[in-house]
Amino acid sequence: MLALYCGDERQVFLKELPRPEPKSGEVLIRVGLAGICGTDLHILQGYHGFQGVMGHEFVGVVAGPQSSSWLGQRVVGEINVSCGRCDLCRRGLPRHCRIRQVIGLKNRDGVFASYLTLPAANLVAVPSQVEDEAAVFTEPLAAAMAVMEAVSLAGKSPALVVGDGNLGLLIAWAMARSGIEVHLAGHHGAHLALAQPYGVTTFLEKDLPPGDYEVIVEASGSRSGLDLALARIRPRGTVVMKSTYADRYPLDPAALVVPEVRLVGSRCGSFGPALRMLARRWIDPRPLIHRRFPLSQGLEALAWAQGPGVLKVLLDCREEG
Repeated sequence: MLALYCGDERQVFLKELPRPEPKSGEVLIRVGLAGICGTDLHILQGYHGFQGVMGHEFVGVVAGPQSSSWLGQRVVGEINVSCGRCDLCRRGLPRHCRIRQVIGLKNRDGVFASYLTLPAANLVAVPSQVEDEAAVFTEPLAAAMAVMEAVSLAGKSPALVVGDGNLGLLIAWAMARSGIEVHLAGHHGAHLALAQPYGVTTFLEKDLPPGDYEVIVEASGSRSGLDLALARIRPRGTVVMKSTYADRYPLDPAALVVPEVRLVGSRCGSFGPALRMLARRWIDPRPLIHRRFPLSQGLEALAWAQGPGVLKVLLDCREEG
């Protein structure tokens, strides 16, 4: 099968690999669409030192084994593969498993390929009314909705989202659909316009009015976004950090200690609520799709995704011919 592979020294290339064989408790998934994420692009800069098949956002169809009750079903999949035995798994924190694998990010091949394997326990069925082009956004939408688990937003309005890329827009949409007053700051007028139908108040970052916020969500994917968040957070406020990147951040402890600011990390979210949001069409992520490439043009897709102002780039991983 064809796969987009990250090798030594962050060299990425198309590679023919054997079709993976599912182990006990696993299924074989034929990948349909896969999304290129900002984290995937940071792998090219050394994030996590990952080597293997890239990618973690996908929708596909279970193709085996023949005995699986999932056979033929359209699915998305939780990206963290846990052991189920360590102390964190036993405490109900499998996403933080001591020896977890993360598809396309840590010690497990990802979805930029014709096929992948996943434990059946990681699968979530896609409702029939959710098209593939929307279902492929399940993982990032779940991550966006996790912001509302990381901090209580009741009575804390408005909240500021920093970053108008894919994740920042999904966060702003999800918060607005939950009844929260949202301000969104970014660099691209066309991106900000996508948030306005959801009732989000938008600003070019350079035009953000003076004032501070009790809750700021940092989703810019860059160090400058955290600079802005820490500069505009209210004393005893909370900054929710969603960005991951290969760079180090030179944090001045006084920026947290003196104003007694909380800096909270937020990562993955639950797929069920995200799929319900998509099924009810409360959020339609398809306007985020910038361009779609066949897997055989995966290198061109990665290059395109790194362009200025580009939103979601999709790979069509279905076997050609």
